Amino acid sequence: MHVDTVDPLSAVSDGVYRLDREWRFTYVNAAAAALLARRVEDMVGQRALDCFPEVAGTVIEAEYRAVFADGRDRVFTYFHAPQGRWFEIRAFADPDGLTAFIRDVDDHHRSDQRRADRVAQLTAVLEALPQATVLLDGDGRIVSANRRWTETGEVIRDAGLRPGVIGDSYLEVLSQHLTAEDRRIIGAGIGGLVTGGPRAADPPFVHDYAHAMGSQRAYFRLQAARVEPSGQVVVTHTDITERVRDQQALAWRAAHDDLTELPNRARLLELVGEALGRDPGRGALLLLGLDGFKAVNDSLGHEVGDELLRQVGARLREQVRPCDVVGRLGGDQFLVLARGCDAAEAAALAFRLRTALTRPFCAEGIPVPLTASIGVAAAQPGGDGVHQLLSDADTAAAAAKGAGRDQVHVFSPGLREAARWRLEVANRLRDGAVDELVVHYQPLVRVDTGEPEGVEALLRWQHPERGLLSPAAFLSVAEETGQLIPITRWLLGETTRQAAEWAAGGLPLRMSVNISARHFSAETLVHDVRVALHDSGLAPENLVLELTETSVAEDPTRAEDQLSLLQNSGVVVAIDDFGTGWSSLAQLLALPIGTLKIDRSLLTAAARLAAGGSGSVLTAIVSLARTIGIRSVAEGVETPAHLQMVREAGCELAQGYLLARPMPAADVPRWASRVRAAGGDSCALALRGRAH
Repeated sequence: MHVDTVDPLSAVSDGVYRLDREWRFTYVNAAAAALLARRVEDMVGQRALDCFPEVAGTVIEAEYRAVFADGRDRVFTYFHAPQGRWFEIRAFADPDGLTAFIRDVDDHHRSDQRRADRVAQLTAVLEALPQATVLLDGDGRIVSANRRWTETGEVIRDAGLRPGVIGDSYLEVLSQHLTAEDRRIIGAGIGGLVTGGPRAADPPFVHDYAHAMGSQRAYFRLQAARVEPSGQVVVTHTDITERVRDQQALAWRAAHDDLTELPNRARLLELVGEALGRDPGRGALLLLGLDGFKAVNDSLGHEVGDELLRQVGARLREQVRPCDVVGRLGGDQFLVLARGCDAAEAAALAFRLRTALTRPFCAEGIPVPLTASIGVAAAQPGGDGVHQLLSDADTAAAAAKGAGRDQVHVFSPGLREAARWRLEVANRLRDGAVDELVVHYQPLVRVDTGEPEGVEALLRWQHPERGLLSPAAFLSVAEETGQLIPITRWLLGETTRQAAEWAAGGLPLRMSVNISARHFSAETLVHDVRVALHDSGLAPENLVLELTETSVAEDPTRAEDQLSLLQNSGVVVAIDDFGTGWSSLAQLLALPIGTLKIDRSLLTAAARLAAGGSGSVLTAIVSLARTIGIRSVAEGVETPAHLQMVREAGCELAQGYLLARPMPAADVPRWASRVRAAGGDSCALALRGRAH
């Protein structure tokens, strides 16, 4: 047995020893003796299995025998039980046997083991998670993935993409199905966690993204957090597709009308704002209000009405350009956003839509004709914005409806001023403008004798800034805002008080007061008249209530009931403006009417017919009224020819500018005094004054 006398490996830090083919130690350096806790002299010349019987049957014996057998080098680790430590052994074959290098790797091995244990524990946790989850190392590569990630990978593979497996770069795998923006955001977020840095683990990174999963689009929430002290990053992917689709459905419903599925008011305003932002001064709004749609609902039912609204929306969509938007504001109102057009082009579109609506609709087998009043408002450079444009379209639509059904009206600044005035009127009426109301009185005289018989009360508003205003300037607003009935109630009190005052002074004049159809609907007319008569002391027969034929025709049954009660109490009922409406004459004459007031327009038409030799229409009307006991009053007598015509027709009473203009209450006694001084014939006095 040869024993090395020179120690060429004494400077090597690893332990080194040699074994011959009989497993005897032929060389042991000091480092090896120290690692193995033996003296060199106790090992050299001895068989290894005799010195260390505990290695028999272990990996050392197996690996050494393999080296002896095939001459190939081996590297392996071995746990030496007597010392309780791990060693790394590298065995190299040589002609005499083998040389082994031994290194104590216990600390490193145990650290690796602890790391592996932690990974195993974390992997077990990952497996328990329902979300697809991966664990990334410091290079951003996948070191572990749970079963859900693997299952998702199969779906990804079916979609033609490469699923991520252990060892892959996570970001490269994920980037296959991300948008450029998502790639940028996720790359920065994951990169920041992987590379570490101050507070890298706080807070976790969260990002929602979408990608195609086969033919469907799926949505995921990525949540990533750094795991200290390992520096690894755990990433979960929660499928939020159902939640996102529910949110999308809710958002869609919030922006669309349930009935027609058209964009609703809120969404329309957003779209209008976007359109004006992209192309200021180009674009228009068309507001369509269906004419008389309430009557359709009331007569055919709301189900038919709903179906008609759906059909209207569909027909409007068929007629607009692809770039335009049709929406429903609510009720029977639709709105069209016409992009990139001027007022003329928008008006042309409005007329096309009006024409399209003239074709009858069909609901439940019933043909239903519908028309629309359309307001058009075109955007202006430097305009006032979305809400003002919508307000302008609404104002134009109101003007179209006011001008008659089935009309198109283009907004103008004058309409805006009118709308502002209506708003001012509404506010002032609510704030007590009734104190600024005054009454003027126009006399009614007997045609045969010229004797004054009564006066008609004409309401005026003494506006602080605008002066004296006629009813046309404010009564329609009062009716819309519910102020008309309180105003009429005040008017009844004021006029009956005035008539009673005149009568007490020796001037008995019958007082005529105009009443609105709204008073019939409120069903307070009878009570209000009785209160006014009671408080003033005026005899009922000295009060005449004037109602237009159209107001009576709106609800003749309700009107007849209330008028009958008033007539029975002695109050006289007159039909005003006869000849301007389209009501049935037979229907009017069936009401408890005492007086028929013939409108000026009918007087003018009768004069033309008489001049053409067609006979006196006026005479026929007066004769018919007299036959059933109704007195006739001719309004608008402005010329001697008018006075002559109403005399020949047999009218009992007349009023007009020829005879007397409306005047304040204080002027009425003075006018009556002039008539008396002239012989009591106001007609003769008027004709003499006209001649002079």
